[in-house]
Amino acid sequence: MTQHAMSESSPVSTAVTIRDVTFDNPVLTASGTFGYGLECPEFVDVSKLGAVVTKSISRKPRPGNPPQRIAETAAGMLNSIGLANVGVDVFLDEKLPALREVGAAVIVNIAASSVEEYCYVLERCEEHDGIAGYEINVSCPNVKDGGLSFGTNCSAVGDITRELRKRTDRLLAIKLTPNVTSIGEFAKACEAEGADAVSCINTFIGMDLFVESRRPKIASITGGFSGPAILPMALAKVWEVRKAVDIPIIGIGGICTAEDALKFLIVGASLIQVGTALFVDPSAGVAIAEGIRNYMERHGMATTGELIGSLDTSLQPSLVAAGW
Repeated sequence: MTQHAMSESSPVSTAVTIRDVTFDNPVLTASGTFGYGLECPEFVDVSKLGAVVTKSISRKPRPGNPPQRIAETAAGMLNSIGLANVGVDVFLDEKLPALREVGAAVIVNIAASSVEEYCYVLERCEEHDGIAGYEINVSCPNVKDGGLSFGTNCSAVGDITRELRKRTDRLLAIKLTPNVTSIGEFAKACEAEGADAVSCINTFIGMDLFVESRRPKIASITGGFSGPAILPMALAKVWEVRKAVDIPIIGIGGICTAEDALKFLIVGASLIQVGTALFVDPSAGVAIAEGIRNYMERHGMATTGELIGSLDTSLQPSLVAAGW
């Protein structure tokens, strides 16, 4: 399970340690929403984040899907970027050296269309320093299985986890899709095969259209739905996973404020990721980290261990409804 450490310089420590990686605070950027972590130096001090999770890196460069590939919705956004990225060689040669200097831990998100490709990308990354760990995007089409997503096949998720665990001693987190019947079963498969953590959740499948033209808003018709609207559903998925496994959870989904993040930590996530909110305010993650610290100070909490998983389910329904 997660370990926590006190800071010598402050009575409150927001640090969280998973495997051998200590994050200064629980706030990470969500893959695909913060570029390679190098694009916004004039807007945010990246060193004040717990970690940067890179956009998905594949074996070869990917141009992504044709436009339109992003559309705003009433309480979120649809995207179908198509995992556009520079490829692992360019990432390691041109992006990683600069990322090492940002002052936050670096988590490389890996995407692939076969188990062999996942292994190749990870093995290339293993040749380089400055990487704290990996987040594995299993919401990718399996070219050997008719284009179905790895993430909706529990045995495939287990296979990927097992093969990658053989190849690294670094932190290994598997990012789970919510578009399955029982996300808890997928988390169990990851835990059984040696994952250090699971990230919950990737985007929901969504769709929107223009009524007058009767055309979809994004070219792929459906896409990943994220933003404030999914927070209650994401929170429920984290709660389901918390009851199913003992390994740490990285909570994701609709987090825009410190209060949002605290909900995930209280339910049982050890870390959280901020995603769609960064399109509105690139510094949102830093504000959320400060808000978490302020909450802990107000409630007399010395370490994140007192906060994580502190949900009180003992109250009567009438009191719960009243906000108790």
